Amino acid sequence: MWWFQQGLSFLPVALVVWSAASFVFSYITAIVLHHVDPLVPYISDTGTIPPERCLFGIMLNISAFLGMATMYVRYKQVYALNPEKSKIIKLNKIGLTLGLVSCFGLCIIANFQKCILYYIHVVGACLTFGVGAIYMLVQTVLSYLMQPEVHSKDIFWIRLTMLLWCCSSIVSMFVSSVVLYSGLYGTNLVQKLHWDPQEKGYTAHIISTVSEWSLAFSFLSFFLTYIRDFQKISLHAVVSLHGQTLYNTAQSFVTDEQTLLIAGSI
Repeated sequence: MWWFQQGLSFLPVALVVWSAASFVFSYITAIVLHHVDPLVPYISDTGTIPPERCLFGIMLNISAFLGMATMYVRYKQVYALNPEKSKIIKLNKIGLTLGLVSCFGLCIIANFQKCILYYIHVVGACLTFGVGAIYMLVQTVLSYLMQPEVHSKDIFWIRLTMLLWCCSSIVSMFVSSVVLYSGLYGTNLVQKLHWDPQEKGYTAHIISTVSEWSLAFSFLSFFLTYIRDFQKISLHAVVSLHGQTLYNTAQSFVTDEQTLLIAGSI
C-alpha cells in the first residue's frame, strides 16, 4: 500500500495538489495568451480574463470543497482523540467554524474576480487568508496541547513555522499593498495587468505579488502536516433503516417516536 492510500491521507494531498494546480494552470494560460506579465503577477490577475477565469473559478470551487472535507475530518479526529478534554473540544469547534468560513471566502475569490468586483474579492481574500491564519493558529495551539500524548513536538514546531511564514506574508502583502494603492503611484491600479519595470510603484507591486504567492503556498503547506495524522484515521457511514420501503414509515419507528414524545425526550 502506498503512503497516500493509508487512511484518509489522500484528502490533504488532494487539497494541496489541486489548489496549487489551479494557480499554476491559470498562470500558464494567462502567460501564453499574454494577459499578464510573466514576472510574478497577482494570483487574482491570472484568473481575471477568459478563458483562464473559467478554469480558475471551477478549480478553486473544488479546492473549497476539498478544504471543507479536510477540515471536517481533522475536527472529527481531534474530537475522537480528546473526548473528555473540554478546552480542546471547545478550541476544536472554533477551529472547524473558522475553517468553514475560510473555505467560503475561497468560493468568493473564485466567483468574484478582482477587476470586476474588487471589494467583494478583497472580502473573500480576507476571509480565506485572514480567517485561515486564525484557523492555523488554533490548530497549532491544539497541536501544542495534545503533545506529547498524541502529537510529537516536531509536528508542533513545523506547524508553528508554517503559521509564522503565513503571518509574515500577510504583513508584507498588507504593507506593500497600502503603499501601492495609496495614490502616490496613480489611480485605477486595480485594473492594471501589465507593469513596466521603469514605472513608479513597480517595486511595491513586486513585493506585494511575491507576498501573495508566498501567502498562498504557506497556507497550502500547512495542510501537508495533516498527512501523517490522516494516515491513522478512516470514516464510515452507518445506515439505519426505519422501514423496508421509502414510502411508508415502519410502525415500530412511529411507536418509538410516540413513546419519546410522551416521555418528553423530544
